[in-house]
Amino acid sequence: MCGIAGSVNFKLSYPDIDKNMFHRGPDEQNGFMADNVDLYHLRLSILDIGGGKQPMHLEDRFTIIFNGEIYNHKEIRAQLNLHGKTSSDTETLLLLYQKYGADFLNYLEGMFALAIYDKQEKKIFIARDRAGKKPLYYYNDDQKIVFASELNCLKGLLPLQMENNHFQHYLRLGSFYGTLTPYKNVTELSAGHFLIIDCTTLEITKKCWWHINTFYEQNHTDNFEESLEKVDGFLNAAVKRRVESSDLEVGSFLSGGIDSGLVTAIASKYNNKIKTFTVSFDGEYNEAPLAKLVADKYNTHHSEIAISFDHLKNDLETILCNYGEPFFDSSAIPSYYVSAAAKEHLTVILNGDGADELFGGYRRYVPFAKHDFFKSNGLIKNIAGIASSILPPSNNKKSKYNYIYRLLSLASKNNLEIYLSAGVDIMENYESNILSNGLDYMQPMREDFNAIANANISGLRKIMNIDFNATLFTDLLVKMDIANMAHSLEGRSPFLCKELLEYAPGMNDSFKIRGSSTKYLLRQLAKKYLPDELINQPKRGFEIPLKNWIENELKEIVFDYVGSANAISRQFIKTEFLDALLSNTIKISAEKRAKILWTLLSMEIWYKKIYLQ
Repeated sequence: MCGIAGSVNFKLSYPDIDKNMFHRGPDEQNGFMADNVDLYHLRLSILDIGGGKQPMHLEDRFTIIFNGEIYNHKEIRAQLNLHGKTSSDTETLLLLYQKYGADFLNYLEGMFALAIYDKQEKKIFIARDRAGKKPLYYYNDDQKIVFASELNCLKGLLPLQMENNHFQHYLRLGSFYGTLTPYKNVTELSAGHFLIIDCTTLEITKKCWWHINTFYEQNHTDNFEESLEKVDGFLNAAVKRRVESSDLEVGSFLSGGIDSGLVTAIASKYNNKIKTFTVSFDGEYNEAPLAKLVADKYNTHHSEIAISFDHLKNDLETILCNYGEPFFDSSAIPSYYVSAAAKEHLTVILNGDGADELFGGYRRYVPFAKHDFFKSNGLIKNIAGIASSILPPSNNKKSKYNYIYRLLSLASKNNLEIYLSAGVDIMENYESNILSNGLDYMQPMREDFNAIANANISGLRKIMNIDFNATLFTDLLVKMDIANMAHSLEGRSPFLCKELLEYAPGMNDSFKIRGSSTKYLLRQLAKKYLPDELINQPKRGFEIPLKNWIENELKEIVFDYVGSANAISRQFIKTEFLDALLSNTIKISAEKRAKILWTLLSMEIWYKKIYLQ
């Protein structure tokens, strides 16, 4: 995958871009200057290696820099009778933009962050894909505008300052919601949005061209069999496009779950010698035997890769600093090691990202399928509040007791706090220890939450809709993009194709959650493709021994960073609470203590190793 950077009224420092984003484009780096505009592209060559050089120009008017892949670009050329000089999807974008302007985005099926400079109009058009798989950040101080694929690139180019008011938000959510970033004057472009920059006045026009909320308000009339057939067809088309849209070999991550199993099974139809990879971690649940059942069934070229955390203490700062911002999700650690291992074999790999958010894969969705917890119910709230205050905290996150305890806890909450308890659950019940100075630091997310919570849709659709906007966009896709790109590996996600993004939200809720079964439709689809042993396996993901890390391997690092007298955490957390966490003298579950300390550790490493450098 590539990296892009650009500016208006600011001379780019190409060495600084290369230093901070070289992993996104190890094959070729090129720049373009015209008027007061600089554009720069770092290329990871995958499609039309000979003809896809960027920046790319069209008729001495349009110039594009593009990060991503447009999987249906050949279909678009045939459908609209577009003819170019290359077979590159980059040129397809230019031809489409020339013909349709901003409306060309509706034709695209793929992942992208792109910028097109119109030399005649003196304007730059910048856009992101529907789910926000490819990142884009921009700096605007009314004198200049600078944009890039990574925050670390902007930090290398500009003297950025902390936006303190966003860090309380980070402590609650574990990431920066929506457009928020840790820096002043720096904004993340939202998924499904585009900007038009007037290079003469520096005026920025921002518009939403696609939003999943629209599709959660739809109600398909398809019965179960019809939905099953359509999902099967959409997924087959998406996998086929992602396998065939590459001049390099495409492989597949293969866990013991149904998402990656379905992707691998379908991919083997279009590449009967596909390489598959399963990883195992020391001391953790080993899914390799289940994955091997799929590999054997489809006769893939299979590799089992053992990943060790033996070097975690030495690698931790490097891994977290790649994100360019404080990042809570501890599964970034195994994601980094898995990407490194896969890159030794190939450059493009398929994954199952997005299936859980679109088809109901999380256990927390089950109660929301039965009751809309976002609707106010004073009796339930009071009973749940009393029960959760009496019961002792759970120390086993996988136990039924923990499930019931968290269910009672979220039922006792109000509004956005219900969602935070059901999801990341970092500072919930301890949020009073965040130093907010009366600021409603959750306000940006609260506005979006209220709009969805008050919508005329089911409780299940509400939490899945919010998860797509928050968890998927601000956490999961960021995690995988950075982990992959740290090793110049491109990850492709068939479940996030245009067709499934626009169809799955409107399916009948019972096709997603049925009884206590999650991802019901995909499990039924799996019967067509996968061995029986995989179909009813619970979702595991990467099993992170976070509690053990905090209490053992990383204990010294935690105390060095979070326990220091000049820790930035002391500006945002009450000192007595922080000290009690470190000394473990507070009534709190071991799992929750580990999550809070990890959140603080990630912030401290960013502050000392990125911000202060």
